[in-house]
Amino acid sequence: MTERLGSVFIENVQPELDAGRYAIKRVAGESLTVRADIFKEGHDVLVAVARWRQVTPAAQQTDWAEVPLTFKNNDAWEGSIPLANNGRYEFTIEAWPDLFRTWAHELKRKVDAGRDVKSELLEGAALLEGAAARAKGKAAEDHRVLAEAGARLRTPPTPDHLLVALSPDLADAASRHPDRTLARKYDKVLEVFADREKARNAAWYEFFPRSAKRDGKTHGTFKDAQGWLPYVQKLGFDTVYLPPIHPIGRTARKGRNNSLRAEPGDVGSPWAIGAAEGGHKAVHPELGTLADFRAFVDAAKAHGIEVALDLAFQCSPDHPYVKEHPEWFQHRPDGTIKTAENPPKRYEDIVNFDWMGPARDALWKELKSVVLHWVDNGVRTFRVDNPHTKPMQFWHWLIREVQDLHPDVLFLSEAFTRPKVMKALGKVGFTQSYTYFTWRLFKDELRTYLEEITSPPVSDYFRGNLWPNTPDILPENLQNAGPGAFRLRVALAATLSSVWGMYSGYELCEGRPVPGKEEYLDSEKYQLVAWNWDRPGNISEWIGKLNAVRKAHPALQQYQGLRFFESDNDRVIFYGKRSPDGLSTVLVAVSLDPYAPQEALLHVPMQWLGVNAEETYQVHELMADQRSLWQGPDVQVRLTPEQPAAIWAVYRYRRTEHAFDYFE
Repeated sequence: MTERLGSVFIENVQPELDAGRYAIKRVAGESLTVRADIFKEGHDVLVAVARWRQVTPAAQQTDWAEVPLTFKNNDAWEGSIPLANNGRYEFTIEAWPDLFRTWAHELKRKVDAGRDVKSELLEGAALLEGAAARAKGKAAEDHRVLAEAGARLRTPPTPDHLLVALSPDLADAASRHPDRTLARKYDKVLEVFADREKARNAAWYEFFPRSAKRDGKTHGTFKDAQGWLPYVQKLGFDTVYLPPIHPIGRTARKGRNNSLRAEPGDVGSPWAIGAAEGGHKAVHPELGTLADFRAFVDAAKAHGIEVALDLAFQCSPDHPYVKEHPEWFQHRPDGTIKTAENPPKRYEDIVNFDWMGPARDALWKELKSVVLHWVDNGVRTFRVDNPHTKPMQFWHWLIREVQDLHPDVLFLSEAFTRPKVMKALGKVGFTQSYTYFTWRLFKDELRTYLEEITSPPVSDYFRGNLWPNTPDILPENLQNAGPGAFRLRVALAATLSSVWGMYSGYELCEGRPVPGKEEYLDSEKYQLVAWNWDRPGNISEWIGKLNAVRKAHPALQQYQGLRFFESDNDRVIFYGKRSPDGLSTVLVAVSLDPYAPQEALLHVPMQWLGVNAEETYQVHELMADQRSLWQGPDVQVRLTPEQPAAIWAVYRYRRTEHAFDYFE
């Protein structure tokens, strides 16, 4: 059927991701601001609403509700949808002409022009009678008011008729019961997924539980790893991430420093998953039992820490899947199973699934059951290994299947790959992603990259989790570097993003590389490591202070809204954040020089702060715990390798008799 003439146009709906193919991301408790261009031929007064409902989890499904959109300018409309709960929502837009307000607007113009409006009053009466009929049985008072007004407009006209007809209260009552036969619905129903708070605000600490004995000789257990938790808590981290905890294959096991030959006693790479003792649903017997793992999860929770588990969908040649389901794997023409490759690298200790092969349905269901198995055992966060080497369709299906049952489950994408691929993983559902921050060292490139990933449209689906190091990556700027380099990089990670993480040893300034590579010498991926938490030169206390500052100031818990400001020194970067309610404002200056002191003149954003140029305002430098009064837009700062970051909480100054020590 041809679309009827005179319909309302709804265009440029925002936020909308890839024509509605994927869900926008937000956090429960936030509101989703919806914008659209809405217009119609002629001069009709329009009404527009955003329609929304929660669809998952099933126990929290709601009926469709509506919130009004407000006209802004140039046919642009805007409104906010409340996202009270963790889960998936649908929303769309509907608009229609407000027949009574349009009539009233035209009536007033005719009256002002001295026209006879007898006929128009009868038209208004008909509109009111229609609204009264729609109100009947739903809103008794509105029905009475509308019916009486309609009847009155049918009597011989008097000046009072115009007062009735043009009453704002009457227009409001009529608008509450509109004729929506001319309504236009947007042709898409869009989705938004509201994650729980830790999707936006978390500090991760990665360690290998098998090194929990910390002597480099004895294989640790989950019970030993519980002893690590008070230390992690003291550092201020709220998420502890464990590499794979499953049985490790023996075939082609890697030796120390990624040697192709394992010596007796070598523990192998935990990413070579599967042995006679079990596969992805099993626990490495030297770590303990499944009950021991659950006890570790409970102990972490008691310390205010959540456990994140590595999800590596790959197998060692010894994995039970290989014998039980050979159809799940890729094979060479000679019938032998293919090992994993990333030319010129070859991983003889790992075999990959045939993701899109004839047995894909059974394979995908089994891997979903792996995730749900660990969810049932207390895991709500997964760090996914190399998701960019598996089909996007799989991740889109898996994440949706899991989150529709358990909306509190989070997925971190460990994909250091091409930008469009990393962003696509965010679109298909990954909660967070590793980033290029690890290699962004200079002021301009940091600013350009962080502005991109923390601002719409990218931030509508991509949350960057900033890591200065990982077990796989020891970047050149940290190789054989002093504490200054480690301090400045962790300061950037913890304040540029609201989600960040580091791999254990960072706080000890561990920076010994494999010559010529961005890899750790004596990598913990292939051996036990003896960590000495009291090693001279460590920056543990400084990191603990940094995380404490994050927890105390909501501005640093926001992912969006990062703003960069001017400093006159290219070795000093200056930026700020503010909480949505405006009650927490933070300014940050970080030196990018790990070796020498740097001074800079900072240009404070007075308008952004809402402070007049002549006004005095208060700042509290949080790392050194120093309070000051500032006035004007220019501030001189000196940063050193020992204290490379200044973080100021900004407060408005109140003139009282106690002003000399008053800070709100």
